[in-house]
Amino acid sequence: MTQIPVLCPHCGSEKIVKRGKTDGGKQRYLCGNNECETKSFLLDYTYNGNKPDVKDKIIEMSMNGSGIRDIARVPEISTDTVISELKKKEIFLESVNSKLLESLEVPENIKVEISKVDEAEADEMWSFVGSKQNQRWLWHAVDHVTGKILAYTFGKREDEVFVELKRLLEPFGITKFYTDNWRTYKRNIDPRSHITGKKNTQKTERKHLTLRTRIKRLAGKTVCFSKSEKMHDIVIGLFINIYEFGLAI
Repeated sequence: MTQIPVLCPHCGSEKIVKRGKTDGGKQRYLCGNNECETKSFLLDYTYNGNKPDVKDKIIEMSMNGSGIRDIARVPEISTDTVISELKKKEIFLESVNSKLLESLEVPENIKVEISKVDEAEADEMWSFVGSKQNQRWLWHAVDHVTGKILAYTFGKREDEVFVELKRLLEPFGITKFYTDNWRTYKRNIDPRSHITGKKNTQKTERKHLTLRTRIKRLAGKTVCFSKSEKMHDIVIGLFINIYEFGLAI
């Protein structure tokens, strides 16, 4: 007789007990690890979309230039499953690089006033949802020294969206902004701490190239575009949170 050990596909725990059977007669298992969020699982799923590794692959492919239909074709699942898994990640997304911010915090016993990030580059990146008439801009700021994204937001190419980005950047204590000559920046940044010109925004331009290469929705010429603002923001936000902020989502 051959015995096959059953491990939890989510946490790898060996504390597994049987938990009845499905309507189709397949054995259901329960993970005994209290820290595991898994309620129950099967060893053999009829529908590929229920497999844990397929759900991970959906996120991975989204972060590597694949569109909804591209992702659905590879593991042979429905586009609704792909969209559903991506939407589940929305509640975990952060607009500010909190991980970087925490690393810059000054201990309470040290009473000094310093800027956490002295200089930042700010820029906006064009895309669209549904049609090119419905423009959706990614506004973001990067550390002028390291090139790390500090914060981001989405909206139209208007003053109020940049004002929202500035609000998100307040915890970093930025004292100098580098931007292009777009009038929004001139109206909303103190001239004494504002320097314009492409010469000082090389980190931002490099970041744009990375984003356009990795995310089809941001490419200028592409057949992969968003049909809803929510999906547009989720996919781009996921990439920034995972690869720029270093968060495990």
